[in-house]
Amino acid sequence: HSHEHVGDHIECKEISSENPQVRSTRLYKRRWAIVFLFSSYSLCNAFQWIQYGIINNIFMHFYSVSSFAIDWMSMIYMLTYIPFIFPVTWLLDKKGLRVVALVASSINCLGTWIKVASVRPHLFWVTMLGQFACSFAQVFILGMPSRIASVWFGSGEVSTACSIGVFGNQLGIAIGFLVPPILVPNVEDLDELAYHISIMFYITAGVATLIFILVIIVFQEKPDVPPSQAQAAMRNMSPQEYSYLASIRRLVCNKPFVLLIITYGLNVGCFYAVSTLLNRMIIDHYPGEEVNAGRIGLIIVIAGMVGSLICGIWLDKTKTYKQTTLAVYLLTFVGMLVYAFTLNLGHLWIVFITAAALGFFMTGYLPLGFEFAVELTYPESEGTSSGLLNCSAQVFGIIFTICQGKIIDYYGTLAGNIFLCVFLFLGTLMTAFIKADLRRQKANQLAVREAAAVSVCFICPISA
Repeated sequence: HSHEHVGDHIECKEISSENPQVRSTRLYKRRWAIVFLFSSYSLCNAFQWIQYGIINNIFMHFYSVSSFAIDWMSMIYMLTYIPFIFPVTWLLDKKGLRVVALVASSINCLGTWIKVASVRPHLFWVTMLGQFACSFAQVFILGMPSRIASVWFGSGEVSTACSIGVFGNQLGIAIGFLVPPILVPNVEDLDELAYHISIMFYITAGVATLIFILVIIVFQEKPDVPPSQAQAAMRNMSPQEYSYLASIRRLVCNKPFVLLIITYGLNVGCFYAVSTLLNRMIIDHYPGEEVNAGRIGLIIVIAGMVGSLICGIWLDKTKTYKQTTLAVYLLTFVGMLVYAFTLNLGHLWIVFITAAALGFFMTGYLPLGFEFAVELTYPESEGTSSGLLNCSAQVFGIIFTICQGKIIDYYGTLAGNIFLCVFLFLGTLMTAFIKADLRRQKANQLAVREAAAVSVCFICPISA
């Protein structure tokens, strides 16, 4: 009497003696289209986060601004998130996934076209405006993977689906590290530079426009029949039972979740700082290696994407949320230490290897944090719990980027990286104290036990 089948054509109706209500669960093929489409617009948005920072020195030359001004092209993504996340999660709860997806992809598309108009040395403020629009779109994107996974996927595949959602964002950052140094070479002539920059901006705008059109056509709010018992139970809650402010209050009073908010912020904040300042760190020790700086960034993120997928599949198989999160956190700290002490050895191949190890764990941690949060906070909205995690990451990201940037200016890259190591060590210790109260697992197990009283399964026709 399995309560749910991973397939597209099985439906189970369960009638429990204690709970006579019939609960059907069903998985639709469309769930894969939804998660991949989300990954696509997340990719397009994340690409733009780092497209300035990874060729920091080139944009400084083109717009005649300081390196700190170009750092803000990355940090604006973090800053915009903090005030807007609460209205956006409220909108997600009130209007649902489709409205949020449309807003995200349309504003991202608008931002890309503003940047197309900014390719003149005196128009730095226009390119900043375009980046602000994209950073605003990101608020509608970052917290969504766990929500899409819960609404569309069965309980045996939510962590994998969440990993695919996060995967798009990471792939976007990877392309953001790789492509700008190739498309925009370091040349002195401003007209030639403007030509190369505009090619990059036009390609981005074209992709963003295509994705926006696909979202309008394909993206659906939710499946007709819920995919899991936990979702079925949430659909049965009346709107009167749910209050956004009460939900925030409950989350802030949930001690294991508050610890996770801080530890997630420390880890991801370090990742943001390393990504933003990577060009400066590499050029400092290896002058003229802009393209390799991009490749090192690419290696960090690709290793992290592999880490994310492995962690997601591992969580679906084992449900060991606390143990996996702690192990990955500890290995992130070790990876950061090794990276810090090998950066200045003069061998780029060593930097590639240590960056890959660091990325595997540091970026692999992202979906772990999201999924652990959903477990600790069920039945609260996934958008709200993810939003609080990301808000913490943005706050720490800004603080770490500014502080590490200043430390690098005055004391060098080693001191800046050790500064991050200290906070990763603190985060590891705090993760050890998080109590693993897996509420979503308990809800699914309870539904199975209740359904064991009477269970009727029948085959229904395939439905896309």
